[in-house]
Amino acid sequence: MDEASTSRPAARAETLRAAGAGTREQVLRRIVENGPITAAQIAEDLELTPAAVRRHLTALEEEQFIAGSEANISGRGRGRPARVYVVTDAAHRSLDAAYDDIARAALRFLSTRLGPEAVEEFAAQRAADLVATLAPQVEKAGPDPISRAVALAEALTDAGFAATARSVQGPVPAGSTSDDVATAGVQLCQGHCPVQTVAAEYQSLCDAEAAAFADLLGVHVQRLSTLAGGGHVCTTFVPAIRVHRSSGADVCRTSTPRAVRAHGSRTHSNHEIKDDERTPR
Repeated sequence: MDEASTSRPAARAETLRAAGAGTREQVLRRIVENGPITAAQIAEDLELTPAAVRRHLTALEEEQFIAGSEANISGRGRGRPARVYVVTDAAHRSLDAAYDDIARAALRFLSTRLGPEAVEEFAAQRAADLVATLAPQVEKAGPDPISRAVALAEALTDAGFAATARSVQGPVPAGSTSDDVATAGVQLCQGHCPVQTVAAEYQSLCDAEAAAFADLLGVHVQRLSTLAGGGHVCTTFVPAIRVHRSSGADVCRTSTPRAVRAHGSRTHSNHEIKDDERTPR
């Protein structure tokens, strides 16, 4: 991609922000938080007509904020595959481009003068600060790891990471018997990372963040993908096991509060949606 095409999303981002937080920005936010996502899912989440959503998607594609592709959706009947949307790398970069160069220069200087260990120490301190900032909100969720993951996703979103918690089935724990059922868990997904470009050069930032999540949640977590590594989102698997005694034997049971299913599906903002775009009731 040439320099001119790379700079277009940054210029359009300023236009979008200047125009105010309207429907198009809400559509974009849904894609940042929940992508890959279909037009029908966005329409349902925002209570808009599919036609209105498609208009905004077309405009966002033309502006190079998003990219669409065909995908088979589970539960969907025969016929043409659904079109799903994700945020482009250029759009991600445009959100924080003003700070990337100086941040990379500062870390290079730190590494040159004090050694690579200094960068790792910086990453660890940044993670410790993150724990201190988010811990009060996470602690309110109680001891259950999944409830804490939902609270962490909400806290991260407030901090600008566009995070969601999605219920999934995890692996059966090592040492489990054939009578044990699969361990339930959630995927903690971050649709935006303020240090994405810098973390692509300094992986210790991602490693320290994952360690902070494990500290906050009280369980070992597994990083599945990162924006810095080329993924569409940063994805962290959070396991949860609830021991339940049945017929004299302990089996692993799913621990999936309703909050997991609800989180991220209809998180309405205070942004204005035009009346003519709402789904008729």
